[in-house]
Amino acid sequence: MSPKVHTRVLVTGASGKAGRACVLHLLYHGYTVHSVDQNPPSYSSGSAFTSVDLTDYGQTVEALSVIDDRVAGIDAIVHLAAIPAPGLRTNATTFRTNMLSTYNVFEAARQLGIRNVVWASSETVLGLPFDEPPPYAPLDEAYGARPESAYSLSKFLGEEMAKQFCRWDPGMKIFGLRFSNIMNPEDYERFPLFDQDAMLRKWNLWGYVDARDVAQAVRKAIASPLTGAEVFIIAAADTVMSRPNDELMDEVFPDVALRRPVAPNETLLSIDKAKKMLGYAPLFSWRPRAE
Repeated sequence: MSPKVHTRVLVTGASGKAGRACVLHLLYHGYTVHSVDQNPPSYSSGSAFTSVDLTDYGQTVEALSVIDDRVAGIDAIVHLAAIPAPGLRTNATTFRTNMLSTYNVFEAARQLGIRNVVWASSETVLGLPFDEPPPYAPLDEAYGARPESAYSLSKFLGEEMAKQFCRWDPGMKIFGLRFSNIMNPEDYERFPLFDQDAMLRKWNLWGYVDARDVAQAVRKAIASPLTGAEVFIIAAADTVMSRPNDELMDEVFPDVALRRPVAPNETLLSIDKAKKMLGYAPLFSWRPRAE
């Protein structure tokens, strides 16, 4: 259960939904975790916390290097801090905040010799909310990015920036995890309502991911011995719908081809790359477990 390579992990955005799941999961698996965010977490984890504005490069460098006697010798960074969705702030503020904080984390890591960075990209780079239909399904990482908002553009350009950082330092790892719509167990009580209208969740091909599987994906990305810039779709193994995929696609995206056979409720956001390269295996679903 204990980590074999990296033990000291700094998690940005530790107060958010994904941040909470990751901090608790990493602590459970034996990592030493330091949490940073602008606001303190509302949960108790036992990890040290520092309030940091990651749009300030000086604060970012200090947060990743030494803060009193609490932070030193960081082995890996999990960068989750961001304005987490379109529309929460003005477009320019969303873009500036997300781009600048991501650059600062990448650059500070490079300068400090921290070569293991896992960060939150987004499923939105695939073309969400699919007002223009996707080219095929299940949709995978081979499809070229199609950002449709300032938020999505910031995530796409973060992926492009990661490629250049890894070109500058071929020994560096910067893995972008394109998380689907993150859910906690208490969110699942409303899922049955989605069946009433296929259009309610067509915007991301009826995808989602449990926050606990987000944490699993992060841990496995940290532990991966691979280097370079990679992106991975991280979704649940199933959709949010009880209705079968064939019926949903015929109704909402009749001209979009299925590239391979899919199970009735299998995710249409392909997680094959994450399974193959990271060993990702989603464990949680909104559906009741069979006895």
